[in-house]
Amino acid sequence: MKKVDDLSRSLAAFDQDSSMVVVIELSNASWLVAGAVPGVERRPLKKLEPDAQALEQLLVRWRAEAEAVGRQIDRTIVAYEAGRDGFWLARWLRVRGFETHIIHPTSVAVSREHRRSKTDRLDSIMLMRVFFGWLRGERGHCSMVGIPTMEEEDAKRPSRERECLVGERTRIINSVKAGLLRLGIRDFNPALRRSVKQLETLVTPEGTPVPPNTLDEMRRDLARLAVVRQQIETIEADREARLEQAPATRSNAMTLLLTRIVGVGVETADMLVQEILSRPLRDRRAVARYAGLTGSPDESGARRREKGLAKAGNARVRRGLIQLAWRFLMFQKGSGLAQWYRSRTEGAVPAKRKTMIVALARKLLIAFWRLATTGIVPEGVVMRAA
Repeated sequence: MKKVDDLSRSLAAFDQDSSMVVVIELSNASWLVAGAVPGVERRPLKKLEPDAQALEQLLVRWRAEAEAVGRQIDRTIVAYEAGRDGFWLARWLRVRGFETHIIHPTSVAVSREHRRSKTDRLDSIMLMRVFFGWLRGERGHCSMVGIPTMEEEDAKRPSRERECLVGERTRIINSVKAGLLRLGIRDFNPALRRSVKQLETLVTPEGTPVPPNTLDEMRRDLARLAVVRQQIETIEADREARLEQAPATRSNAMTLLLTRIVGVGVETADMLVQEILSRPLRDRRAVARYAGLTGSPDESGARRREKGLAKAGNARVRRGLIQLAWRFLMFQKGSGLAQWYRSRTEGAVPAKRKTMIVALARKLLIAFWRLATTGIVPEGVVMRAA
């Protein structure tokens, strides 16, 4: 069984006398590297150009300094905050024998002063402090981000690209409709395949043709729409081919299992598998936290209130699940989850139904996670034949 993530604390014994700890403050212009080197009284701090080779040479030199004063370095531990540089540097360092971790930026507590001092040097000191607490196995200092492989990271790209293309398709259609509505034309649908031919025959309510500049703009919009539509079809065809060619692989098997649920399409299933269900999450609470479907209580003294969803997790998963929850109520009316929702919203105001649909989305995610990892079918859910 694949080991689950427990990224809130380190489970390995930490010996500070034989471990060199390094944190990196990354930016587009430079990298500020701070270290805690056993046997070296000073805390070295070095600014580098964004160059992985120079970073490796610096780590080797600091390790040599520790060994020169009689200290044996058994672990070289490197950490940096997650950001625009992604995961490539962590993978690159791990291949070369450096133990590398990526700190979740929002897990680091910062000063709440209105105008707090903030420099790369101060940030590196703060990262070093919380990283030492994490290495000692203490909770609450910071948490780490799971480092995916290149293949796992690349598997998310088609679904994310399709999401962007669908948004662009909607934007173009709305732009064309708005431009024609300004001229009084309401019965034109840019989403139809024959819309290019119909555009040339449009006449305003005043009996005049569409103005030439507006017509040229609409032609260009429809040309872009055709390109976007073709790219979406290509992505979907490639996904179908991938599922047919390797149905037994872990992620593909999960996707095919979810698509057997009536009301769940291949796009939703693929997104859920690639974004969350294939990750080795610890338990159902970790699953809900990753999707940002947990509450954010505000309690102080006699005050007790709920501020709503934390929204600290994967926004794609959260949006997709809330849409799926509404669809689930239509296609799985006899399921236990749908009955649970109806029993709590019968006769309720719309605001209550919206609140409870989020709770249903959380329960759906946990039920799908159990189905994908253990094969347990949710109560009353109708499945298609395999």
